[in-house]
Amino acid sequence: MSRKAAQTGPGAMVLVAIEQAFPEGERILSDDLAYRILPFGYRAEVRLIRPFKDFIIKKSEQKVPGLWGGIMSRKRYIDDKMSDDVGQIEAVVNLGAGFDTRTFRLPALAKMRVWEVDQKQNIDTKKKRLEKLFQKAPTHVNLVPIDFDHEDLATMLASHGYTPENKTLFIWEGVTQYVTEGGIRATFDFLATAPEGSRLVFTYTPRDFIDGKNFYGQEYLYKQMLLKDKIWLFGIEPENVDDFLGDYGWHVLEHLSYEELGERYVKPTGRELKSMAIERIVYAEKF
Repeated sequence: MSRKAAQTGPGAMVLVAIEQAFPEGERILSDDLAYRILPFGYRAEVRLIRPFKDFIIKKSEQKVPGLWGGIMSRKRYIDDKMSDDVGQIEAVVNLGAGFDTRTFRLPALAKMRVWEVDQKQNIDTKKKRLEKLFQKAPTHVNLVPIDFDHEDLATMLASHGYTPENKTLFIWEGVTQYVTEGGIRATFDFLATAPEGSRLVFTYTPRDFIDGKNFYGQEYLYKQMLLKDKIWLFGIEPENVDDFLGDYGWHVLEHLSYEELGERYVKPTGRELKSMAIERIVYAEKF
């Protein structure tokens, strides 16, 4: 993965931090650590933007329709799956964790062994923030630096105490489009070794968007991520997901569009936010 891809890490949490300004009944996702986990510059940005949250969301929706509701809903969905699975798993591995907070704020995970994996610059910054927040990084969470395209995931996790016998929930949120096909397949080679009953929740971008055959109303994002920055690299056709995962020993339990996530998480708030069609989410079990 490129360093420019790593720079996108705090972006989603900036949106989550701003989301906390909504009253509880209108909030799609509650996260009392989102603001505090961010580096100083991003916290300053949140303080400036929060009073104008409605205007900011309106402008972001004009540029990237469905971005706001999509990010909030996918995070809420993963939170729910973690809470549901906690009695059935022995460990959590968050691949490309960025500045995610769920392993620190969900009570069900307080005694669970967790490994958060990301590029070194994000890991180093997050460690400093955790030391500020908790005096020292929580002992149940292991921060693991990696480049998915150039380093072996099994080796890096093992060097931080992870053992492959653990029945594990793996999370790969908002990351796969930034990784080469070689890096994706190397990661799934590792996931193929997971014990039966392990769980996986991951997001992906449809292949026809990556190939420029269908823009899904997201011309700005295509120009930014594929033509200008060239950091979106990988996609899967939705109809091929079952076979792709099956090749690595995984069975799909749920495969949802963000429109479906919106019905589940945005609609009850009464807010009107569009759904983003260029990302989907999958929940699977190892057999």
